Amino acid sequence: MQLRIGNGYDIHRLVPGRPLILGGQTLEHPAGLGLDGHSDADVLVHAVMDALLGALSMGDIGRWFPPEDPRWKGADSLVLLEEVMALVSTEGWTVVNVDAVVVAERPRLRPHIEAMRAAIATRMGVAPDQVGVKATTNERLGPTGREEGIAVHAVALLQRD
Repeated sequence: MQLRIGNGYDIHRLVPGRPLILGGQTLEHPAGLGLDGHSDADVLVHAVMDALLGALSMGDIGRWFPPEDPRWKGADSLVLLEEVMALVSTEGWTVVNVDAVVVAERPRLRPHIEAMRAAIATRMGVAPDQVGVKATTNERLGPTGREEGIAVHAVALLQRD
């Protein structure tokens, strides 16, 4: 059996007038902010995709879904995740698990974690217990602590028999 691990990181700016979508869930930010980006800006799904692509040694989401390409304007990141999973399968790999930590001061994410895990697992074609999602604050330090953005760190473990 072969194993590969990939690391993903993404950060998106919080801005007014945009929806806040994390893990495929539309959330309410107390200040009415959402994530800025070319697609739906789902920073959680983006970091997971980067971790998967990293494990495949196939670059990052910017290579596969470049922001200058109008096809990806407003794209649903869960649909993009399905495309990345097709690459995983085509290359002969299966997902052992993914794990992500969302760094955000607000909103409180705990009530939404299970729905995020379920949405990501469904689009990946894996069981929910193969998808870990955690949330933490940055203790008011740095850009995430000042609520300028939301960041996510993710890892993915793949196997090939």
